[in-house]
Amino acid sequence: MSVSGFHHHFKAVTALSPLQFQKRLRLQEARRLMLGEHLDAAGAAYRVGYDDALQFNREYKRLFGLPPVRDVERLREAARQGDGLEAD
Repeated sequence: MSVSGFHHHFKAVTALSPLQFQKRLRLQEARRLMLGEHLDAAGAAYRVGYDDALQFNREYKRLFGLPPVRDVERLREAARQGDGLEAD
């Protein structure tokens, strides 16, 4: 299968390009690390492969709607209140 064929089939199945899919997985893992292992945003970013904290913050906010610290605070507060709000 050609590279372009792979990209076409991948996007048909996931609705994302391989790069977008990888980025989303990395950001979701960073969110999990911040919530579950209480890492700060910079530590989580580094653990999932980001060298640039500003780029990580931009991409995180683009995906989840809030900067990492505010998003994690919101999720923790929702969990304390028993909203049942779960991480993506």
